[in-house]
Amino acid sequence: MDHGHCLLLIQNIELLQKHLTSRMADFGLYEYQEEVVQRALRGENVIIWLPTGGGKTRAAVYVAKKHLENNPGAKVAVLVNMVHLVEQHYNKEFKPYLGRDYSLVSISGDCDQKDFFGCEVKNSDLVICTAQILENALTNQEEGKHVELSQFTLLIVDECHHTHKEGVYNKIMGRYVAQKLKGERQLPQILGLTASPGTGGAKSIKGAVEHVLQICANLDSVIVSSKVYAPELKKKVPRPRKRFDIVDRRPQDPFGDHLKFMMQFIHDFMALGPDFPVKEFGTQEYEADVVILEKKGVTDRNRLLAQCALHLRQYNDALLINDTVRMVDAFRVLESYYSTKTSTATDGTDFFLLGLYQENEVELRKLAGDARFENPKMGKLQNTLLEQFDQGEHSRGILFSKTRKSICCLYDWVSNNPALQRAGIRAAILTGAGNGTNYMTQNEQKDTIRNFRLGSLNLLISTSVAEEGLDIPECNLVVRYGLLTNEIAQQQASGRARASDSVYSVVAQAGGREVRRELLNECLEDLTGRAIGEVQRMEPREFQIKITDLQTEAMLTRQLAEQLKIKKRSRFSAATVQLSCRDCFVPVAFGNDIKVIENAHHVNINPDFEKYYKTGEQTPLKTFEDWEPGRVISCAACGKQWGREMVYKEIALLPILAIENFAMETPEGRKLANKWKKVEFTVEEFNFSMYCQNKFPNMLD
Repeated sequence: MDHGHCLLLIQNIELLQKHLTSRMADFGLYEYQEEVVQRALRGENVIIWLPTGGGKTRAAVYVAKKHLENNPGAKVAVLVNMVHLVEQHYNKEFKPYLGRDYSLVSISGDCDQKDFFGCEVKNSDLVICTAQILENALTNQEEGKHVELSQFTLLIVDECHHTHKEGVYNKIMGRYVAQKLKGERQLPQILGLTASPGTGGAKSIKGAVEHVLQICANLDSVIVSSKVYAPELKKKVPRPRKRFDIVDRRPQDPFGDHLKFMMQFIHDFMALGPDFPVKEFGTQEYEADVVILEKKGVTDRNRLLAQCALHLRQYNDALLINDTVRMVDAFRVLESYYSTKTSTATDGTDFFLLGLYQENEVELRKLAGDARFENPKMGKLQNTLLEQFDQGEHSRGILFSKTRKSICCLYDWVSNNPALQRAGIRAAILTGAGNGTNYMTQNEQKDTIRNFRLGSLNLLISTSVAEEGLDIPECNLVVRYGLLTNEIAQQQASGRARASDSVYSVVAQAGGREVRRELLNECLEDLTGRAIGEVQRMEPREFQIKITDLQTEAMLTRQLAEQLKIKKRSRFSAATVQLSCRDCFVPVAFGNDIKVIENAHHVNINPDFEKYYKTGEQTPLKTFEDWEPGRVISCAACGKQWGREMVYKEIALLPILAIENFAMETPEGRKLANKWKKVEFTVEEFNFSMYCQNKFPNMLD
């Protein structure tokens, strides 16, 4: 090629780059966003690493737009890990930019489209859904519901650092990698988005690099970040002002001391001996020990040990709550627990434990109401909230705490605190979706987030469900209260404070573990950045060899694990396994009484089983395609909750059982399982026709 042709080619490339840059500018991308999407625009598999608030989703929208424009018949799937992010991404990002020219659909667990996912994919250019919806569709072979990965040309994985271990992202990508290693070429391009892949628990640069490489292998992608325009990124995404709001340890805690006295009394009653050294009461370590103790009691058929351990866990929960929120909150937890025990006591152990609480109830109530010994963290938290909300009516904040119990207690405190109410705080709870008293429905989640976004609520009291992806530009306060989490969660929570001059507050006890963990997380955040830098500096060939080795190793490990699961599931004949109530040890069923519906609901089809349980309240829950939930069921002898009824196809009333509430007598002794997939016998599929023939023999006459 002569010099003139070379010059012309360079000029054409420069014109093309200018045109592309102009199009990006029209789209509203910053230069650092333009920088990180370049390789994705060339069709490469890429993980975009930008901080929270850096506009990863907007960059992904642009990649999706160009992908659809340049590839006739293209089909894009956007995967998220939280239900509320489906609507957020659809309404705030993808629909405004793509809705005019392309067919878009958003699908989550509470909408009817999920039942016809295959049809929706066929009729849409872009689908936004929770990862579990796609996973279900990949495994469901029914026409209209099934899809293949090859139907998509671009897969966008939001919060892609969750692509590891047994997570649903990794199940999807495990299929992808397995097909790739077999030589399958018709696979979608991958675009992962993350604010931090973390270090995977590693505290050395070598371990952190290995973790980042594993995430890259799992997503079959390189990881990119802004280099040239990093100063612009730093300017556009300022970090909130971080501060530690430290409070001294409460000088006296007579309520907590009395709980510890009662716990020691139970330990003396158990007479464990020197083989079981007691960890400090009121700690997570002690809770782990009593969980093990309860399992030992059940498997050894030692009901005294198992029941004492269960009650000790309640007292330990009360101590943890006493350390986090108010004394009265801790007392109410115990009061609620023991309110159900009077009518279900069956032996001397039950009467001892119930009597111990009843003898001390009045004293505990009195101590819990003594304001002189209240938790000083509450006063510090009040000051932190007032300092921000007194500045003006436009303040908005998120208060993070660890458990559903603690956020319910904090909500009660905020709602009944005169000073906070005078400051105009309008609070609501935000928890994960699920069934139960402390869970929210998906619609309740959406309504709460919408009201917070609109400003009718100005304080969310939340578990980790709000840490990732929640985009509220006006949020100017994030408070971490009683939390011990990793560096990823810390960065995610910090990123929720997006308004200018935002505050990120850690309310903690002086010398407490929360402060030490926050400081460690800062070091791990720096280590993550260094590890990513090392991975990015690897020679392409070296990187690819390493990635392929990790993928091959992971695929072989998955195959071996699956073989072991199959072998384990057929270890015993179902007829030789007897199920007993985990609390009172009464035998109630055999393994061959249990059938599985839709690979999810394990029901007992033996009509004699109904004499072993009693029914409770009918809680209002969502109805599904073929079934609707019924009343709660519990052990007729001791009151242990076992599960709930279901009405299947409007005919069959069946008890759904949670295996964690039972012990299994096997030919090799008593065993426990916390999930049905871990039982060591095969559970057959429910045959509705056969059930109807047996239940209603004259129905077909």
